[in-house]
Amino acid sequence: MKTKNVIYYAFLDQSEIKEAASYLSKMGDYEQIDAVNWPESYPLKPACKFNIVRSSSAFFIHFVVNEKQVRAIYSKDQDPVWQDSCVEFFCQLPGKESYFNFEFNCIGTCLATERKSRTEDINPLPAEKMSLIKRYASLGNEPFEEKKGNFDWTLTVEIPFSLLGINPNNLLESIKANFYKCGDETSAPHYVSWNPIEVENPDFHRPDFFGEINL
Repeated sequence: MKTKNVIYYAFLDQSEIKEAASYLSKMGDYEQIDAVNWPESYPLKPACKFNIVRSSSAFFIHFVVNEKQVRAIYSKDQDPVWQDSCVEFFCQLPGKESYFNFEFNCIGTCLATERKSRTEDINPLPAEKMSLIKRYASLGNEPFEEKKGNFDWTLTVEIPFSLLGINPNNLLESIKANFYKCGDETSAPHYVSWNPIEVENPDFHRPDFFGEINL
C-alpha cells in the first residue's frame, strides 16, 4: 500500500484557486498515477501525476497530465465526467463504511458522491456543496469534442474538509485514498491508478485497495 504525507502550507489559507495552481505547479514531490491494472484489455498509460497538500481547512490537489487525446463533452456538475479525459480522487475516513468519490474532467466539471460501493447507497453531493469545490483548469472551462495530438494539461482542485466531515480543529492522523486517470469514452479508453487494484475487471470503487494519506 502506498502512502503520501500531506504538507500544510499557510499561504493556501488566503489563496484563490488560480493562485494556488500557480504555487503548486512549481512544487515537486509528485506521486505518479501509473498502475496499469488491466494491461491485456487497457494497456494505455497516459503520463499523469499529482500532488496533494492542505490549508488549515481544505485539501488542494494538483494533477499534471500528458495524453494523446483529450475530450471534455460535459460541463454540468454531476454529469458522467468519467467518460471524458478525467482525473479522480476517492477517499474514506477511518471507521466509515462509506467513501467519497470526486471525479473531474479536464475542464473541471465535477461528479461527487458519498456511497458504500459502485452500486449501493449512492448520495450525490447537493449543488450548494458542489459549489464549494473550487477548480482551476489549464484548458479553460468550455466543453469540446475529442481532439487528437499531444496535450499537456493541469487541473487544481480545492476540497474543503467540511465536505468530508473532517474537523479542521481536530485533524485525523490519516485517511484512506486513491487517485485515478481514466477516459471511458475517449478513443483510447484507459484505467490507471496510484495504488494498484487487484481485481479482474476495471473497478475504481474498491476502498480495499486505497492507499494512505497522512495529515
